[in-house]
Amino acid sequence: MAKRDFYETLGVAKGADEKDLKSAFRKLAKQYHPDANPGDGEAEKKFKEINEAYDTLKDPQKRAAYDQFGHAAFEGGGFGGAGGPGFGPEFGSSMSDIFDDLFGEFMGGGRRGAGRRGGVNRGADLRYNMDVTLEEAYSGRTAQIRVPSRVVCDVCSGSGAKPGTSPTTCQTCGGHGKVRASQGFFSIERTCPTCQGRGQIIEDPCTNCAGTGRMVKERTLSVNIPAGVEDGTRIRLANEGEAGLHGGPSGDLYIFLSIKPHSVFQRDGADIFCRVPISMTTAALGGSIEVPTIDGGRTRVKIPDGTQTGKQFRLRAKGMPVLRSNQSGDMYIQVNVETPTSLSKRQREILKEFEELSGDATNPESRGFFSKAKDFWDGLSD
Repeated sequence: MAKRDFYETLGVAKGADEKDLKSAFRKLAKQYHPDANPGDGEAEKKFKEINEAYDTLKDPQKRAAYDQFGHAAFEGGGFGGAGGPGFGPEFGSSMSDIFDDLFGEFMGGGRRGAGRRGGVNRGADLRYNMDVTLEEAYSGRTAQIRVPSRVVCDVCSGSGAKPGTSPTTCQTCGGHGKVRASQGFFSIERTCPTCQGRGQIIEDPCTNCAGTGRMVKERTLSVNIPAGVEDGTRIRLANEGEAGLHGGPSGDLYIFLSIKPHSVFQRDGADIFCRVPISMTTAALGGSIEVPTIDGGRTRVKIPDGTQTGKQFRLRAKGMPVLRSNQSGDMYIQVNVETPTSLSKRQREILKEFEELSGDATNPESRGFFSKAKDFWDGLSD
């Protein structure tokens, strides 16, 4: 099918100047732009023809060649122009999309605006720091927290308009929140300066929220703390952050957990450690001790005779639960042999007698250390 005359396509006379060409192009491009005619194949075809015609006629050399030879001047792509290889009619539309992607956010938001469309802004995310005990981290719990934040205005229901009124469509952008500036087949989109990207104008704002659609309020929220959480665990409550401006979607609330220090237990991952002092006689003669467990119970640990300070005893599966699993860590009992204090006269006599009777035989570690120390000193005197 023969191509339409470029002057006819733009609706201008053959002698039209640059100003008339630009004016005609802008008017037709706005009318047939794909964004204004979604799914309309004929409008898209017309838009490509308009771009091709204007691209040729705005260039003095191309226009002179076209005036003399018509469409035949560009067969084979001699000018690399509207019909040339790599610069087909689609070029104008595709370049417009590329420029939107590159400059859209800089000019006030991307073409399809992640997180915002038609001026709808997502609310900010919030952080809440929460302290929990080791017992709560072990068993899990449901906690109630009070969070002050911006919520949807209960007078205007988030619209920002005074009750009985409603926002009106912005006449500058037609409710899109963005305006497009075109130069040839180049097109750059920016935030509407009239409505600031909202797409609507609030002529009579709500007096309760000053037209923002939100207000400050303290809310009570329920938080499920699962068993096995560790220090620094983050819990996300979707859509519980700040409400967006003018009815926009809410952000999220992130709860950061801190585990309080415990008076009896120390935690290392899923394992629990407990330091237990034992008497000198229990360490020497052996026996058993009763120790607490993190679940609130108690268990007996057998102490063999001759136990030294630092000895550990392992209790399997008596530690913390592993988050979101059926496994548990272990509990380690570390004993500390306590030296008697505030001895009576008789107790001192008994210990002296014990020392005289035992000699070095009952203290092998002491005997070994001082033997090495003697060798060290002898080596210095040689």
